[in-house]
Amino acid sequence: MVKVLVTGGTGFTGGHLCAELVRQGYHVRSLVRPETRASELEKLNVELVRGDLCDPDTFRNVVDGVDIVFHIAALFRQQGVGPEVFRKVNAESVEHLLKASIECGVSRFVHCSTVGVHGHVVTSPATEEAPFGPGDIYQETKLQGEDIARRYMKDGHLPVTIVRPAGIYGPGDMRFLKLFRAIHRRRFVMIGAGTVNYHFTYIDDLVDGIILCSRSEQAIGKTYILGGKEYIPLNQLVTMIADELQVKPPGLRLPLWPVYAAGFACEVICKPFGIEPPLYRRRIDFFKKNRAFDISKAIKELGYQPKINLKEGIHRTASWYKERGYL
Repeated sequence: MVKVLVTGGTGFTGGHLCAELVRQGYHVRSLVRPETRASELEKLNVELVRGDLCDPDTFRNVVDGVDIVFHIAALFRQQGVGPEVFRKVNAESVEHLLKASIECGVSRFVHCSTVGVHGHVVTSPATEEAPFGPGDIYQETKLQGEDIARRYMKDGHLPVTIVRPAGIYGPGDMRFLKLFRAIHRRRFVMIGAGTVNYHFTYIDDLVDGIILCSRSEQAIGKTYILGGKEYIPLNQLVTMIADELQVKPPGLRLPLWPVYAAGFACEVICKPFGIEPPLYRRRIDFFKKNRAFDISKAIKELGYQPKINLKEGIHRTASWYKERGYL
């Protein structure tokens, strides 16, 4: 039985990956923080190893005896966390885990990054070779983690593949709940023209792509963007969600740059007092940055084939939110 390690198993992507790997007959081990509840992983009979990505001593024990490493864990946009913690989790841990993997004879290493490292897409759709333009500490440190993984790719001591998912969604996701809820409650306000593109990745399709990266010999030393088959303008996305939720599409619209300037002013005023700004620029980036990506490389080289179209994915996600009373 092939033994795999999944970091971030208690998260959305890592949890779905663990479940699918167990279903396919792998022996799955997951690194979880000491204080984290992992009841869903325990139900799957996932082997749990308690540890901390910020602790270099964690890695050799968790990797020992493993054939494949899926490094999914990351620190996302968490308020009140300093840049140094982001660097430790999203960048330095990559090096510690790669070193331990080489020492323990791991045969494959799949590192999960984000399309966010590209920032605003000037020429749509962006390929894996598009310029980098990270816009916040999360994206900056994810790019640093990629740089480390690329260095190990070139050294040739370990077969490494990097994946960059577009916006991940599906039943169980809480990241896009705010968007669905705001539209459902008729509180959504479009900032700007709404013509920038957005690109989603349905969770089941992403998991399929990640596993393909661990199996394909052609994937060694490569980077792949994983997303759905379609990307659409933000206006159309909002209308599609509104139709699914059976509410009237939002009609209120505000100009982009005055709101962006107001966000900057809020940050300047609130920062000295340690107050969370009521409005800040990173949230406005959702309306400002173009996100449209080309997945043809993954289709051609991996055999990656997204099965869930955007309309069906939104339906499944909205239904999950409704069933649990989140909307």
